[in-house]
Amino acid sequence: MLTVVWDVDDVLNDLMYQWFTRCWLQENPACNLSYADVQVNPPHEVLGISREEYLSSLDRFRNTDRAINMQPNQAVLAWMRSHGSQFRHIALTARPLETTPDVAHWVLRHFGKWVRCFGVVHTRPGDEIPAYDRSKGEYLSWIRCGNVMVDDSPENIAQAQSLGIKTLLYPQPWNCSSLTVDTLLKELSHLAVPS
Repeated sequence: MLTVVWDVDDVLNDLMYQWFTRCWLQENPACNLSYADVQVNPPHEVLGISREEYLSSLDRFRNTDRAINMQPNQAVLAWMRSHGSQFRHIALTARPLETTPDVAHWVLRHFGKWVRCFGVVHTRPGDEIPAYDRSKGEYLSWIRCGNVMVDDSPENIAQAQSLGIKTLLYPQPWNCSSLTVDTLLKELSHLAVPS
């Protein structure tokens, strides 16, 4: 049975969309950008702010009730209901450790029938939290598990590919994925080993 490693933010959920529409646009009503204009991630330059300002705003949003109660990606949830039992699943996120308890609970609440392992790469160096891994690639190299990775970050995809892991780039405005969500999920279904 193959193991699928799922990115959490912007794959299992729509964190960037929610932050952009429910936080950024509300706090910056003069902004005339749409979500489709977010062609890079992180989008601080597009938004005309520093990277630190962007990360601070995103981290504050991650701790709000709106973020904690985000709806899961309905396409992925439907796929899990139909095909999830044909694979093992790991949820892997890269975010500040202090925002992780709520998202771990969120993942297990919505995807816990299938996801039995949750991993996190702490993304704010310099504090006193041990930095075991600096990237998802380092985490995957350490855990030595995962046959397929679904992620929206070309950088994370490249790291997984360098480890020999099959990858599927989840389509978002900031990446060049040639797949639609439906095509990606169909391709993933075809990887199931017949029993």
